[in-house]
Amino acid sequence: MGKMARSRPAEQPLRLLPAYLNTHSIDEAVKTARGRRILWLEILVNDKFDVSPWKSDPAVEAAYQNACRWYTHYRRLITSLLNRTPLPVDVGPIDFRDYRAFAEALAFVCTQH
Repeated sequence: MGKMARSRPAEQPLRLLPAYLNTHSIDEAVKTARGRRILWLEILVNDKFDVSPWKSDPAVEAAYQNACRWYTHYRRLITSLLNRTPLPVDVGPIDFRDYRAFAEALAFVCTQH
């Protein structure tokens, strides 16, 4: 019974993780350092992905917060390219060293339409 309480959806409509990591599972992605580094981008570009089943996972929560911060800083660009549902406002700092990954993820998703 305890195992069922922690069950998560088997499939989520992922956009980046299958191409970047060859995985279709958030559970697999959070097990690797690379997956944890890319997860915020998946959250940022994919408003069809429901992160709520994983919100208690610290890696997912950190990725979600990072996605919200990038969305807040680049809201106009993101909505003009992706027309996504807004993420919550988070005016915290972003690491501009991640800008290249951000730009590449946007370019990748835009070519997939």
